[in-house]
Amino acid sequence: MPHDLAEFRMQAARCSGGTSSDSIKRLVMRMVRDNRIHGRVLDFGAGTGQLIKLMSKLEGIELFGADILPRPRDIPDHVTWHQGDLNDRLAQSSRFFDAVICSEVIEHLENPRATFRTINAILKQDGKLLLTMPNQENIRSFLNLIFRGHFAQFRAPDYPAHITALLRLDLVRICAETGFSEPRFLYTDDGWMPITRTTWQRFSFDLLKGRLFSDNLGMVATKLREAMMPDE
Repeated sequence: MPHDLAEFRMQAARCSGGTSSDSIKRLVMRMVRDNRIHGRVLDFGAGTGQLIKLMSKLEGIELFGADILPRPRDIPDHVTWHQGDLNDRLAQSSRFFDAVICSEVIEHLENPRATFRTINAILKQDGKLLLTMPNQENIRSFLNLIFRGHFAQFRAPDYPAHITALLRLDLVRICAETGFSEPRFLYTDDGWMPITRTTWQRFSFDLLKGRLFSDNLGMVATKLREAMMPDE
């Protein structure tokens, strides 16, 4: 394990693979369309740029990406890229973005409240935060916690990529603390059954869906006010 913090965080980012499953990308695209996202949109934790390439096909969106990893070579030229540690504040003008997408990122970062304050600062008033993360409140994760002492997506092989496990209640509280509306939750409706090689959806002919049967959740919240920053 590296002794240098910057090197450790870069190693953790590489372990994550810089992308997510197709079901998560579909959930993000659904949230983008359902919430009529337009204008300046930041993919916060853009990784290898797979989500940016999907969103680049939508009209009315000016895309930006930010990640600790370098700019992917195959994303569109018009996308503005910021490379930096997402645990730190972004060097970005305040109230600049109409929406920020934070997909499968918050579990990789050390301080979710600081991250929400950073996102609040760069969002316009009434701007949207669209977030996805591992769902800790499904049957598989509950069983892992009871019998193995950890959540399903926080096993030894998931470390050091996954370091921060959050519940819906945590997100509700963080949103209230950092100037966002009460969040609305959605689910991928895609989740693995314990001790099997199939999903709840295949097993049930697509009848089992929602919180208990999804490996990942989505959250949508609106910026209501400026967040209080530590140095204020």
